[in-house]
Formats: sequence, C-alpha cells, structure tokens
Amino acid sequence: MARRSSVDYRAVQRQRELQELNEALAARNQALEGLLRGALEVDDFFEIQSLRAAPEIPPFRPGELATPGYPPDQESFMPVAPSGAARFKLGASKKHARAVADATARYETALAVYQDRERRREDALKAATVKYESEVANLTTIAEAQNRDLDEFEAGFEANNPDAIVRYFSMVLDRSAYPEGFPRTYRMAFVPESKQLVVELQLPSIDVVPKIKQYRYVKVRDAMEETARPQAQIKGLYASVVAQLTLRTMHELLEADRTGKLETVVLNGYVDTIDPATGRPISPHLVTVRVSREAFMQLDLHNVEPAACLKGLNASVSKSPAELVPVRPVLEFDMVDPRFVQESDVLGTLDTRPNLMELSPRDFESLITNLFEKMGLDTRQTQPSRDGGVDCVAYDPRPIFGGKVVIQAKRYKNTVGVSAVRDLYGTMQNEGASKGILVTTSGYGKSSFEFAAGKPLELLSGTHLLYLLAENAGVEARIEPPEDWVDPVGDVATNEPQVSPQALDSEGQLVHPPLQLIDGQSAEE
Repeated sequence: MARRSSVDYRAVQRQRELQELNEALAARNQALEGLLRGALEVDDFFEIQSLRAAPEIPPFRPGELATPGYPPDQESFMPVAPSGAARFKLGASKKHARAVADATARYETALAVYQDRERRREDALKAATVKYESEVANLTTIAEAQNRDLDEFEAGFEANNPDAIVRYFSMVLDRSAYPEGFPRTYRMAFVPESKQLVVELQLPSIDVVPKIKQYRYVKVRDAMEETARPQAQIKGLYASVVAQLTLRTMHELLEADRTGKLETVVLNGYVDTIDPATGRPISPHLVTVRVSREAFMQLDLHNVEPAACLKGLNASVSKSPAELVPVRPVLEFDMVDPRFVQESDVLGTLDTRPNLMELSPRDFESLITNLFEKMGLDTRQTQPSRDGGVDCVAYDPRPIFGGKVVIQAKRYKNTVGVSAVRDLYGTMQNEGASKGILVTTSGYGKSSFEFAAGKPLELLSGTHLLYLLAENAGVEARIEPPEDWVDPVGDVATNEPQVSPQALDSEGQLVHPPLQLIDGQSAEE
C-alpha cells in the first residue's frame, strides 16, 4: 500500500513539472507573438535631465572615535585620611603622606594614559573626518562632472549634434526590455541635413522560436516527451518576429522623439548566423525600410498586421527569413558612417584630401564619371551645359537588372529640395531609363524620400558620396563649402519654386530639363 502511495506521489510531481514546462512554453510563445503589442504600453520618451546625478552621500559613522573617554577621577585614587585615634599613632602622618604621594603618582600615570588615548582618538577622528570629507568631495565631483556632461549632452541634442542625437536614441533602445535570447546589438548614425536616423539592428536568429509544440507525460515510462512544432509554424512565427521587431524599434525611436529631431528613420535588420551551405559566418539583411515620421505616426499599431504594415511602408522584407534569403538595404549603413566626414590628416596641420566644393566643374564631372565607371557602369557623357555641368547617361551591363541609368550630381551646401527629385524622375522617364541616381554634397528632406519611395530612384547624400569615392575610386575627399558659396536657386528645400509657365508644354505637362551635373558656381566659370 505504501508503494502505491509513492507511485501516485511521483505521478503528481511529474504532472506538476509537465504543467510548468507547458506554461513556460506558452509564455515564450506569447512573448514572441506580443513583441509589438507589449511595447505599445510603454512610454519610450524620457527627459535628459531626469538622468541628473545626485551624489549618494553616506552618513558619517566614526563609531567609538566620536565618544570621548572619561578622565580618571583623582579623588578615587587618594587614600582615606586617618581619623580618630589612628591619627595619633606613631608615623601615621608620614605613612599617609607616602600613600598620598603614591596615589598621586598613580593618578598622574592614569591621567597621562587617558590624555594619550584621547590624543590618539582625536587624531583618528580627525583622519576619519578628513577621509570622509574627501570621499564626499569625490562623490560630489563625480556627480557634478556627470551633470556637466549631461548639460553638454542636452545642449548638443537641442542643437541637433549627430553624436548627441545618436546617444539619446541609443539610450531609448537600451531601455527597451526583450525576451531572453534577443541580441541587444545595433549601430546608429544621424544625417543632420535630412534629419535622418539610420539604424543597423541585429535580429535574433530563428533559434528564438521554440521548436517544441508541447510536452506530454507518459506515465507508464515515467518520462516527458516532446511534440515537435511543424516547420511551417516555426517559419511563420519567426517571420512575424522579424516584422514585429522592425515596427517596434521604429515605434520606440519615433515615440521618444517628442521634439521632432527625426524626419526619417531607416532601419536595416540583419542576423548573424552560419551559412548552412558553407559553414561560414554570414550576416544577411532580412528587412530594410525607410519611413517618414509623418507616415509612421499615422499608423494604429494596435490593429495592424505586422507583415502587411511593412508592405504598406514599402519595406523590403526577406521572402523567407528562415532560409536567410537576403534583401538589399535601402541605405548601406557604412555610407552614413560619420567617420567619413570626421577624419583628418594624420599631421593635424594640413588636410591634403580634395575638397569637392573647390574643384572646377570639369574636375568634379570627371570625378563623378570615374566613380560610376569604377562601380561597373558604362558611362556616356555629352557636351558640357552652359552652367559648367554635363549630361550624363550610364549603362548597367548586368542582364535583367541592368539597363540605362541617368545620373545627376548637385554640389549644394543646403538641403536639396523635392523638385530636383521630381525633375530627375521626369528625366528618367523621358530618357526611357530603368533607374535614376541623384548625388549631392548636402542631403535631402523627408519630402524627397517620400517622393522617391517605391520608384527606381537612388538618393545619395554627401556622406554617401565620400564613402563611394573612398571605397570604389580610392579617393579620400572632403566637403567644405566656401563661405561665399551660393546654391543655385530652384532646388533648395527651403525655397522650392512654383512651376513657371516656361516649364509647361502646350498640354500643361511639366517639361523636364536635361540631365546635368549641377554646380553651385557661375556660368562664367
């Protein structure tokens, strides 16, 4: 009978274990399925000054050093004076005097010991006080330094300093809580000309999705058995994780942006894994998207289906994330790496890199032509136009994906307006080209990116140009407009002109100008 009770107890314990395993499995699935919804309940904004440090000053605890000792009582050392008949005994007076002298000596010795002990206690208390005050001063200095750094950080953030912008939004992502097994690795860069934040985000591998559908207890064998989850479910949930994580990250960044520092967010999601075909490490991109703040904030993320939402944002998503089918990023992160514009000559006194803004129109033209030749395009250029630029048409020799490409470069100091992007698109259509590329030494606004979305247009900013020159043509350049530089009127984002009557044909259609390398210099140059 005792044996049967033991078996029943064991079964009860195993059932409890079974319940815990299945509950943990359900919790994991719930966390993966609610990646996006869970983040919507959290306010990602935080005040920079909320990070202000207050020194945690510990109380001063000197212990026994703070308590002075009691000095010896001289009276307690003195002998009792003889009284009555004892006073008259022979030698009583001398004996008493010797006793008093001996007591006085013992008292003075005790007093000296006391005074020495007090001096040592007071010295130790003073040393402890000095040490404590030094620690307090050090803690205060550290807090003050942190707060000065915080003030500088906030000032830089308000001034749109790229480092401060990246620091703030990195803190936003760092504060986000993810399920176990999710990497917390990302790179971030800010393009101030277009208020564009570019994020290179590491995605979790498919291993974050449980391969077990459920556990069951087989009593006759006293064993836990696993039921495998169908591969289709694993792949489906992983694709959902990729889509949710993409939307969640953009939501966190834009929700934290209460002051409108960002107009556009580019997110490239990649995964670090092993190529099953070669056994070597690879990092394919599984999702890439560029979205304006205005478009994203119109979404109701509580009710969207993540994959459909990304499709509506013109995102490029892997056709099969589980099989690591890659996509091409809408913007390579290295092309906006601020190091390309922060580098200086090692001598520190002379920068020998060519300044693109000081080249002659013809030299600039040759540089751009050489760049795209190095990138594998077969370039063709016509006669220079009257403003010192040239018409430039290139051909991509690749089958299927290649074709005619029109390229336009603008040496600008200020942000290029959307009208230039529209003109390029019109020229591309008039030329029967398969792709248009607009290159500038400055940057673009959100209107330009919105217009280019979904069209075969590439918008390359100044940092992109520097990167491409270094990587493909071996040219280490810089972009520093002279103080007297004036951009051509018409394509600047802050001053986009209305279409003039001369720009319309007889049917009221916009007449697109020929493709040319536009320069900020005068026709006389």
